[in-house]
Amino acid sequence: MAVPITVVDDSKISRKMVIRALPTHWKVDITQAEHGKEAMTAYREGKAEVMFLDLTMPVMDGYEVLEQLQKEQLNTFVIVISADIQPEAQARVKKLGAMAFIKKPVKTTDIENVLREYGII
Repeated sequence: MAVPITVVDDSKISRKMVIRALPTHWKVDITQAEHGKEAMTAYREGKAEVMFLDLTMPVMDGYEVLEQLQKEQLNTFVIVISADIQPEAQARVKKLGAMAFIKKPVKTTDIENVLREYGII
């Protein structure tokens, strides 16, 4: 059975890069979101068992998504993918419930390592 995932980034190119970096043997059903409000809608529709989340976006940024998920006690496996690699950003997203932080540009090995570490693949 395919895992429902949502790739959230305001850049279409960045979303495509994440999708291309997904392990080829991992069966997924992919939903794309341009900002956090779309990501929350996808989650509520059951399309985000795993969420790949950018931080800097219009409408609702990645931090706000994490805060909303935490506030509503919603359960999804969030992997933040961002160019903002400052230790403060990484600590903040982990405190808000993100399981992992991957720096852009993303590589297949980075995603595979996180998914294996948590037993998803």
